[in-house]
Amino acid sequence: MNARHEARPYPPIKPYRSGMLALDALHTMYWEESGNPEGVPVLFLHGGPGAGSGPRHRQFFDPTHYRIVLFDQRGAGKSTPLGEHRDNTTPLLIADIERLRELLGIARWLVFGGSWGSTLALAYGQAHPQRCSGFILRGIFLCTQTEVDWFLNGMGWFFPQAHARFVAGVDPGERADLLGAYCRRLFSPDPAISMRAARAWSRYEASCLHLRPDPQAEQAYDAPAVALGVGRLEAHYMRNLGFFGPDQLVSNAPLLQAIPAVMVQGRYDVICPPANAWRLHQAWPNSRLQFIDDAGHSAFEPATLTALVAAANQFRDQGHFALPDPD
Repeated sequence: MNARHEARPYPPIKPYRSGMLALDALHTMYWEESGNPEGVPVLFLHGGPGAGSGPRHRQFFDPTHYRIVLFDQRGAGKSTPLGEHRDNTTPLLIADIERLRELLGIARWLVFGGSWGSTLALAYGQAHPQRCSGFILRGIFLCTQTEVDWFLNGMGWFFPQAHARFVAGVDPGERADLLGAYCRRLFSPDPAISMRAARAWSRYEASCLHLRPDPQAEQAYDAPAVALGVGRLEAHYMRNLGFFGPDQLVSNAPLLQAIPAVMVQGRYDVICPPANAWRLHQAWPNSRLQFIDDAGHSAFEPATLTALVAAANQFRDQGHFALPDPD
């Protein structure tokens, strides 16, 4: 079969250009480009928040067709300072994306995001729909209070051992408010306290990512750089409900009606339950929702990975997905 028609991850590639963009007096953002410098721009938005981007994320996209743009959001990955929650809000992240787009001279791009990346993709698209040629979204997270409560407590119905370890990280008298208890530790000035809390938070999430356990992936979340970014920034954004108004992302879905979108959702995604994707799809009839019946949350479970690559290939191959340049 011709490689252009295979829904398999593409071979590893390296960036042809990268840089550090000073955003303000505190934050500096890492960005990179790979693939075809003259190709169709695609923007990858990583999850967490705080998880950062990585080499595997380039492999969703045909490098002969796409100009692949990755960056690490404020406080994540190679951006500095790591785990910094000050001056870190969704409106600022949206402004950062626009600043990067202008730096790279891109008029419009395909936006790809999973988990928190789907949240940010929706928020960015609703703020700047004229800059989005399409969306590929995975593991929909709308950052509502219901979802935050589910993450902190509800996942224990399916992963009781992981939840018990998570709860054990705080004193019994604080367990009625797990988020508050973890925030006090995650933002402690004592690095030993903050790192211990970050690893407990990150291990909890990593234990719930997959339909079938993946010890190697769980070990990656235990790395100090990943744990600190994920623990601090997830807690920060959950505490502030993503800096959104009530159900903002669903209420504003009609703003995206003219833009094609593919949503890929693990049927047994415990971190971001499928009801979120279904509710967004009902408010966004132009979207296409694909449930993956043998997958949890991770983008790299085999059937989910196949579906994501296939979606990027479909945008590549179907000219009707293209829209005219904005004014």
